[in-house]
Amino acid sequence: MAQDLELGLDTFGDVTAGVDGHPLPYAQVIRNVVAEAVLADELGIDFIGVGEHHRADFAVSAPEIVLATIAGRTTRIRLGSAVTVLSSDDPIRVFQRFATLDATSNGRAEVILGRGSFTESFPLFGFELSQYEQLFEEKLDLFTALLAQRPVTWEGRTRPPLREQSVFPPVEIGRLKTWIGVGGSPESVVRAARYDLPLMLAIIGGDPTRFVPYADLYRRAAAQFGRPVRAIGVHSPGYVAETDEQARAELWPDYKRMRDRIGAERGWPPMERAEFVQEADRGSLYVGSPATVARKIAATAKALGLSRFDLKYSAGELSHEKLMRSIELYGRRVIPMVRDMLG
Repeated sequence: MAQDLELGLDTFGDVTAGVDGHPLPYAQVIRNVVAEAVLADELGIDFIGVGEHHRADFAVSAPEIVLATIAGRTTRIRLGSAVTVLSSDDPIRVFQRFATLDATSNGRAEVILGRGSFTESFPLFGFELSQYEQLFEEKLDLFTALLAQRPVTWEGRTRPPLREQSVFPPVEIGRLKTWIGVGGSPESVVRAARYDLPLMLAIIGGDPTRFVPYADLYRRAAAQFGRPVRAIGVHSPGYVAETDEQARAELWPDYKRMRDRIGAERGWPPMERAEFVQEADRGSLYVGSPATVARKIAATAKALGLSRFDLKYSAGELSHEKLMRSIELYGRRVIPMVRDMLG
């Protein structure tokens, strides 16, 4: 599949710094995300994914609204979430919102469903963390039933049952493209195959080839379930500048601050420069010149047999201006190089 690789971008709408070094207002960050997506569309980039978070360091809590705005200002780029936290949402409302986005964008909508790496949405919307697994499993089961676009009869333990219930609006053509986002759980990989859904691997650290067994497991599980093998994608962080030295120098301070802020919540030690260099050299941080980033993406695509690679291009307070330049280099130089390398 690597020769047909789609190349996209993801952002969490990180709260970025302005020219005075102070954080920009949330509203301006959201407007900047829209401008970044418009540039990606103009450059011919295949996909833009917008993440959902409910915490102070990210501006986007309702990605579908941002994506709908992007839809009105773009013509070809595919639009999706990165990810939608299904566990703390209503599957019917998620389907309706993305079916509506699909209509307004003329069939360009996708959704990536996951449990999310942060848990703020659970107390915010009144869900118990003790039901973390059960909520996702049941809500995914209901969501996949909706994809058939027929009246749904469904029963579980986390919401009232449905009896021959129709859901509107339907997707105009085909069915809504739906991925399962996986952070590294074999059970989640098998679940994606069981539900006949494409697999999106979030690889945010370590050698990306350590996920080859997960890609192999997904293909084996699909065969055992009698399913076709769907697409496999990867989401990983990165940043592109003219040279390796410039890219690392510009990314390092903001990447460290972001990593240390999240790490303090999770009990990780502060990030040392050596760890950053290790991730850039041999890990899952795609930072460097266009040629360096292209070689690394192509190698990962070949190793895992990818159908898509999404570069998570936002990183903490890294400025909008730098992000725009990184997107431009990704679209104009990285993507053509990757396609040439994959033949």
